[in-house]
Amino acid sequence: MCIFAYGSAHPGPEMNMIKRKSNFSLKEMNTFRMDVKCRQYIEYDSVADLIDIDFEKLPTPVLNLGQGSNILFTGDFPGTILWSRIDFIHELPAEDGLYCGMPDGTVLISVGAGTEMDKVCGWAAEKGLWGMENLSHIPGDAGAAAVQNIGAYGTEFSDATVMIYCYDTEEEEFTHFRAEECGYGYRDSVFKHPGFKGRYIVTHSVLALSTDRGPQLGYGHVEEAVMQAAGGKQITPAVVREVITGIRRAKLPEPSETGSAGSFFKNPIISEDRFNEIRRRYSMEIPHYPAEEGIKIPAAWLIEQCGWKGKTVGNAGVHPAQPLVLTNATGKASPGEIIKLKDLIIKSVQDKFGIMLIPEVEII
Repeated sequence: MCIFAYGSAHPGPEMNMIKRKSNFSLKEMNTFRMDVKCRQYIEYDSVADLIDIDFEKLPTPVLNLGQGSNILFTGDFPGTILWSRIDFIHELPAEDGLYCGMPDGTVLISVGAGTEMDKVCGWAAEKGLWGMENLSHIPGDAGAAAVQNIGAYGTEFSDATVMIYCYDTEEEEFTHFRAEECGYGYRDSVFKHPGFKGRYIVTHSVLALSTDRGPQLGYGHVEEAVMQAAGGKQITPAVVREVITGIRRAKLPEPSETGSAGSFFKNPIISEDRFNEIRRRYSMEIPHYPAEEGIKIPAAWLIEQCGWKGKTVGNAGVHPAQPLVLTNATGKASPGEIIKLKDLIIKSVQDKFGIMLIPEVEII
């Protein structure tokens, strides 16, 4: 029988430190660079710190922000912003109970919620471990990745997830959820839904990496680029990470240079019948990928077909290299300008293709 023990994946000894500020500017804490404030800001750097926070007395709502890479604030936040600085990557010992039933070559790691995801990807690649390389250069922290189920190039965070550890703010106790209990789907998890959202704060995750899984190169252009980079030599996680990083840097704006939240919309999934109808109507080859619920079409392609690539509306814009990304083009965009652009794009795609785009970004 497998025993899943909280202690086996606990980050270990910690030094408690909580920082509190009122009317705190969030401009540098959201990648859209929206110039907004929160009523109260609390920064913590250990799991134990959460025990010392009286959640019943905090201004509401309460939001655990991370790096703010998937958020669009519509104005000042009236409640409390929590920011995790729980930053660590630990390899779990082979005798840990979580290894029970794992395939040969599995390596388990425990990752703090405040650890940058790209740092996790780099750490794994340096160790020669497969599983994180396709997620390289995605902004944000591991805690947000566990909630959002980030994904890229055929890989999702949930593919490697074994356990998510949380603090239950209602019961004031630590708990954990096995991967199958997290309701993972396309950019989705139970932590985004009523009953879980706001109640559970992710403290750390246990991920299963592999020494021998090999690369996941389901996207044609990625496979070609990786083969070229390898030059006939062995393909390693480091090689794949380097290629993925290069692709993302070429297509996406750096948050430090241009405000954005990365991919703004989810890739829509439609029925095969609907897909064939659209293809017949427009007599064009449409990029697509199989999905459990039907056919997935790149939202970026739909947006480009509607003429939005590189366009600006006021201070908001559509990135010229990747139309899935909406930007604070001048650095002076208001939340309203981003929302106006979002609405115009949704309407034009709906009018042309009959497909409703759904934002991936959380609008608050």
